[in-house]
Amino acid sequence: MSLKYKIVPVTPFEQNCTLLWCTETHKAAVVDPGGDLDRILAAAEDEGVILEKILLTHAHIDHAGGTAELAKSAGLPIEGPHKDDNFWIQGLAMQAQMFGFPAPAVFTPNRWLEDGDTVTVGNETLEVLHTPGHTPGHVVFFHRGSKLAQVGDVLFNGSIGRTDFPKGDYNTLIHSIREKLFPLGDDVSFICGHGPMSTFGQERATNPFVSDHRG
Repeated sequence: MSLKYKIVPVTPFEQNCTLLWCTETHKAAVVDPGGDLDRILAAAEDEGVILEKILLTHAHIDHAGGTAELAKSAGLPIEGPHKDDNFWIQGLAMQAQMFGFPAPAVFTPNRWLEDGDTVTVGNETLEVLHTPGHTPGHVVFFHRGSKLAQVGDVLFNGSIGRTDFPKGDYNTLIHSIREKLFPLGDDVSFICGHGPMSTFGQERATNPFVSDHRG
């Protein structure tokens, strides 16, 4: 496979931070560095990869809390999320207070992402899908070659993302899953923000919120 990954659970929320790397160049992206940067850096060292950038699916603190520190200490550009999540970035201190996290620095991504954009990891290209609902600026990264999607907190194995946070919306989230993600194919595996991986086919068949058989 030209793109490999390693899931590194971080923060008390056990958020699935992911190292994605191109096997040809050994260049890697850190997706959603929520915290525990020593754990992330150790994983990169174990795999022998060179960190190239940070990719963000959305700006909730368990996904974005370590971003500013990692970007500064490792000299990495930040790509994502969509600009509609900027209010979550600006509110990181408030989020920290709410959830008992240390207050992280606010940051400005080097590049906001839009639906239809692409990002690169080494020589590999991932497609960007804007998938609001959990947060308004949430994005998903899709690598067509290996049929792998990084879906953040949009969809889980057997569940879906919360929509009770500011600017969350249940119907928008369902639309994002059914109209943006499922058409990518039943055989697409996905890494979600929390919990075990699944496939879009499995969720279409069995997920009580979005399956083809729901009431």
